[in-house]
Amino acid sequence: MRVATAEQCKRLDEKAINERGVPSLELMERAAAGVARQVLALLGEAKGAPVTVLCGPGNNGGDGVAAARLLRRAGVAARAFLVGAREKMTADTREMARRLEAEGGCLEDLASESMGQTDHFRRSRLFVDAILGVGLHDQVRGPALTGLAILNTYGQGKTVAVDLPSGVEADTGALLGSAPDCLCTVTFTLPKPGHFVGKGGLCTGRLVVEDIGIPADLVEGETFPITAVDRQWVGRVLPRRAPDAHKGDFGRVYIVGGSVGFTGAPVLAARGALRSGAGLIYLGVPEKVYPIIAGKCDEVMAAPLPGGSNGALAEEAALTLFTQLPGKDACLLGPGLGRSPAAELVVRTVVSTVRTPLVLDADGINAMEGHIDTLDARRQHITVITPHDGEFARLGVDLSGGDRIAAARDFAAAHSCVVVLKGHCTVVAAPDGRVFLNTTGNCGMAKGGSGDILGGMILSLMGQGIHPVEAAAAAVWLHGYAGDLCAAEKGTYGMTPGDLAEKIPQAILDAMEEN
Repeated sequence: MRVATAEQCKRLDEKAINERGVPSLELMERAAAGVARQVLALLGEAKGAPVTVLCGPGNNGGDGVAAARLLRRAGVAARAFLVGAREKMTADTREMARRLEAEGGCLEDLASESMGQTDHFRRSRLFVDAILGVGLHDQVRGPALTGLAILNTYGQGKTVAVDLPSGVEADTGALLGSAPDCLCTVTFTLPKPGHFVGKGGLCTGRLVVEDIGIPADLVEGETFPITAVDRQWVGRVLPRRAPDAHKGDFGRVYIVGGSVGFTGAPVLAARGALRSGAGLIYLGVPEKVYPIIAGKCDEVMAAPLPGGSNGALAEEAALTLFTQLPGKDACLLGPGLGRSPAAELVVRTVVSTVRTPLVLDADGINAMEGHIDTLDARRQHITVITPHDGEFARLGVDLSGGDRIAAARDFAAAHSCVVVLKGHCTVVAAPDGRVFLNTTGNCGMAKGGSGDILGGMILSLMGQGIHPVEAAAAAVWLHGYAGDLCAAEKGTYGMTPGDLAEKIPQAILDAMEEN
């Protein structure tokens, strides 16, 4: 699913109006009709219940005023309130206010101390948030704060947002003040990044995309570097398997991980790789923990690597890996390795010298702290890194600005690697500027071991020949969808990473059924 930035949306609207002669009021009427349809569907049999429509003076507010008129026409007791000054109303919003009045309604001035208005807010079954649109870039102030306070007091969980929840920055999902928790958001033409990432992704609720009549060729003429990954996209990425294929056709992959106290991580990574289709999985672990890990692996070829008395890898392990990695389609470095100086030296030595495509996870990433030049030495070779926020910070990335998309994209371009920035709405960024936003997953996956499974899944899909950035984006979606299947069956409290791994095959089946 293509995702448009605020600037792209503005450009498409301007081209439709100025170059193609599509009346702006016609676009507004279609947007309002989409909002009204969602409100009516949510009201169901209670369509006579009170509804509050809060409208800013801009064109987003014009959508709300028009929606209020259409709702009243359908028998809904909708009242529209102006959040802001009348002299700031756009020409189109003024026209929508005139049309509302022509049908017996009124755009009322919001009076924060009006008992009659407050009583209406208390009784309202639903709210329509049409205060601010996608053009918000500064902290919310003035009358808009009053409108948001009403939504946060009376409309939590029963608000339909127009285009974007007010208070959310369209391109980053950052909250510029506060925003309501919405039942759904009705956006137009294409979704925006703020519907998925940051706090905006938590406020949006169910996302509905309405076609308001922007000419299709204008949309096709734009380049959209950001994609929201969905089931259809994953179904197209996953390769179909030949009936006469053999295990070597599905990738020879190698996992390096484990240490005393962290024997589960490499096993979970191997399970993720196995369940997502890898043909041959090799697992190298420190010799001291080899018996423990080998006992857990019936379908994976585990082997000991030179280790120290501390149960972590010894420096000599690098020489062994030089002989074992050639001929492998991809290698995962990091799950459960620990942060011993010797293990980190092994990671950096492998990163800087081998040509095998690498996935760096967990302690594989931590080993790069203070050694970003080692990562840069792989510019000519395939590297995927899978940091969470803390690990990304150790690589020198400041996420305090809240723009996770820009942070991942900039790092990927600067260091010629694929970045999988994990978290709510994991962001996958490619060196060429493409960005993929995940649309699956839940809080039940926030348990130690979930990331290890993801690392194994990325490794597996890379080993099967899928382009690294597409392998990473597909693996992230499948991982989250498997987690959603697991949560539906076991709940978010009790589900485990092992449970999640067992749902991967069903996730793949569901995705492939789409194509």
